[in-house]
Amino acid sequence: MTEGERERLVEVRLQRQTLLRRRLPPPPKLEVILAEAALLRTVGSAAIMVDQLRHLLDVGELPNVSVRVLPLPAGLHRGVEAGTFVILDFPLDKRTTPEPSVVYCESWTGALYLDRPEEYAAHEKAWTSLDELALDETQSRHLISKIHVEVHRG
Repeated sequence: MTEGERERLVEVRLQRQTLLRRRLPPPPKLEVILAEAALLRTVGSAAIMVDQLRHLLDVGELPNVSVRVLPLPAGLHRGVEAGTFVILDFPLDKRTTPEPSVVYCESWTGALYLDRPEEYAAHEKAWTSLDELALDETQSRHLISKIHVEVHRG
């Protein structure tokens, strides 16, 4: 990936983040479950990790956002098999036919939108499994804060 392509991807993601703080139309609801291992793995530098962890804590305070952590003791789970995925549910609009839910999977080489019922059902089962194993929001916030302090101390 060229530097220009990388910068473009960063810009798109930064713009996408602004949706969570918009007033009108109402911001989307975002529910995230992160593996604890992802919070412990240094990406870039300690300073970058401190900023990233602080950002997670800040975003997690928004009323439309839920950030939860899948703790290391959860071990292997369905989410590992499924990989990283996003379930997109669309709001009901009285004027149009509702859009069906889809699963979005992003990789190095592109993105997939999975909309077949069996694909959606498999990912919904994986999400349910993750949801059952993840810490609640308060416990997750405490763990992220603890990791943030440890990384900040160096």
